[in-house]
Amino acid sequence: MAARIGIRREDKSRWERRVPLTPKDVGRLIREEGLAFLLQPSSIRTYKDTDYAAVGAEIDEDLSEADIVLAVKEIPLDLLLPGRAYVYFSHVIKGQPYNMAMLQRLLDLKCTLIDYERIMDEKGRRLVFFGRQAGQAGMIESLHALGRRLAWEGYVSPFSGVKPAYAYSDLGEAMRQLRELGLTVRSGLDPDLAPLVVGFAGYGNVSQGAQEILGLFPVEEIAPEALAPLFARSNPPRDRLFKVVFREEHLVVPRDAGAEFDLQEYYEEPERYRGVFTQYLPYLTVLVNCIYWTERYPRLVTREEARRLWNAGPRTLRVIGDISCDIDGSIEFTYKATEPDSASFVYDPIAGGWKDGVAGRGIVVVAVDNLPCEIPRDSSQHFSGSLVDFIPVLARADLGRPFKELSLPLELKKAVITHQGRLTPDYRYLEDFLPED
Repeated sequence: MAARIGIRREDKSRWERRVPLTPKDVGRLIREEGLAFLLQPSSIRTYKDTDYAAVGAEIDEDLSEADIVLAVKEIPLDLLLPGRAYVYFSHVIKGQPYNMAMLQRLLDLKCTLIDYERIMDEKGRRLVFFGRQAGQAGMIESLHALGRRLAWEGYVSPFSGVKPAYAYSDLGEAMRQLRELGLTVRSGLDPDLAPLVVGFAGYGNVSQGAQEILGLFPVEEIAPEALAPLFARSNPPRDRLFKVVFREEHLVVPRDAGAEFDLQEYYEEPERYRGVFTQYLPYLTVLVNCIYWTERYPRLVTREEARRLWNAGPRTLRVIGDISCDIDGSIEFTYKATEPDSASFVYDPIAGGWKDGVAGRGIVVVAVDNLPCEIPRDSSQHFSGSLVDFIPVLARADLGRPFKELSLPLELKKAVITHQGRLTPDYRYLEDFLPED
C-alpha cells in the first residue's frame, strides 16, 4: 500500500513561495499512480490551494496522517513528528551548526531524512536542484545592482532599467525586458565604462543559469589570458559586454612551485593549493561567484586582497554577485545574507565596514541566499519536473525495513541521511557535529 504524502506550508521566509511539486505533477501522480496527497494551506504559495484541490489533493492544516512529508526548506523542530519520512533541503551535510539540533531531533524521533541535495547519479551529479534558477535570479539581481551603482556614480546605462528579479511576473517577462535593454548596448556604452567585463567563477548549473541571462545582452566571450590585452587597447569595443568564465585552474596554483595543477588532487587535497584569482580582479566590472566552497579551499577574494585592489586602482570592480553566498566564505567580506527587497550592501575595503544599498566607497555585494524564490513559479516547475518520477517508488517503499534492505533506487538511497533513529553509513561523520548530551 502506498504511503500518503504531505506537502508542508513553507514559513521560513516571507519570500519562500516555491513548492516541491506543482499541481500538474500532483494531479498526474494521483491519476496515474493512485497516490494520495495532503497539503497544508498557504496564502503565499505560488500556486493556490484551489489549484491543488482541483486535481484531487486534500487541503488540511494537520499533516499527522501523512507518512512522507515533502518541503523545500528546513522544518522547525517542534513540528517534526515521530517515525515520519521527511524530504527537504536540510543543510546538514557540512555539519552546519545552526541545523545540528534539528538533525538530533530527527534522530531522537526515529525519522527518515532524505535530502534533495544528495539525490545524485553515479557520477555524483545532482538530479533534483534549483541551481539554474539561482543563477538566473542572481544575474538579474547583479545587473540591477550594477544599474543602481552606475546611476549613483553619475552614469546613464542600459542596466538602470533592470528590475529586481522578484518584480517580474515570471522569468519570461524578465528575459523579454532584458533582451530589449540589450539592444541599447549596441548603441555604445559610455567610453569610461568600456570594456565592461562580467566574470563568472565556476561553470556548473548556477553559472550556466547566470550566463543565460547575461546572454540576453550582446556578449563576446574571451579567455582569462585575453583580459590584459583587451584593456591595453586604446579604443576597446563599447557595443558589447565581455564574458570570462574562470575554472579551477584560474583560481588556484599548487603551493609547491614545481608542481602542476591537478584537478582531482585539488578536490581531494585543496590545502596543497593557494588562491591566485586576485590577478584578474582589476579587469572585472562584475564578478559572479558560483563556486562550491568549504573552509578547506582557498578563498576567491579576501578582505586584504580587496584592500590592495582598492588602493592600487583603477577601481573597475563595481559589483560582486555572490550567488554562492557563504558567509565569511569564498568572498570573505560577505558578512551577511540579504533579502530580495534589500539585496545589496557596499563593502568598504579601506575602512573594513559595510553599508546597505549601493552608495558609498567600495564594492557592491549582492548576497541573497534564497534566490530561486524570486522566480517561484519557474523554479517550482523545474524542480517538480526533476522530482516527480522519484515519488512513486518512494511512496511504495517499505521504510520500516532496515537500511540495507530498503528497496530504493541508488540515486534516492544515497540521499537518505537518517533512518530509524540512526545516521546511515555515508553520513556517520556527522556524529562529530551533533550537540553533546
